[in-house]
Amino acid sequence: MVEDITIPHFPAVGASLLSVLPLAPLSLASAQLARSLGRRHPSLFKRLGDQADKVFLIDPTDLPIAFRLSPASGDPRLDVVRSGDASPWDARIAGPLAALLGLVHGAFDGDALFFSRDLIIEGDTEAVLALRNAIDNEEIDMASEMTALFGPLERLVETPARTLVGLVETWTGVALTRAGRGGA
Repeated sequence: MVEDITIPHFPAVGASLLSVLPLAPLSLASAQLARSLGRRHPSLFKRLGDQADKVFLIDPTDLPIAFRLSPASGDPRLDVVRSGDASPWDARIAGPLAALLGLVHGAFDGDALFFSRDLIIEGDTEAVLALRNAIDNEEIDMASEMTALFGPLERLVETPARTLVGLVETWTGVALTRAGRGGA
């Protein structure tokens, strides 16, 4: 029997705001995040093998933006684009932002999300499976990755960031850490 999965959706007010705000700040942060992931987890992109040259569209269906990941081993890129301007791509992974983050953190089972139609896969499914396996093997924690962006100030911001992340996880039900839902 398939368990019912309740996936929170991004607040409509926030999504509306994202539709009119410039993407430059988010694009800069995303680009830095991709470079940092490449440095901190070099095997993440190497594990993709032949699939590393593919372009993945990570498409949060409850946001007016999408993320185009080009994981080429030497120089991974993560671009933020408006949902309507998201081509070209080799593989698309779409679903609510909370589901996509939950996949990264291991809070949701990808197969269950796929079969419940909360997750949509299009294009090169072999590439998507390679990306899923690479992420699962690395056990990435996005809160840790975000605090790492502060460089030498990482230790200074880690405790307040973890406290804030725990509160947001509890309030929203969205897994923002590997521990998921309120854990840090």
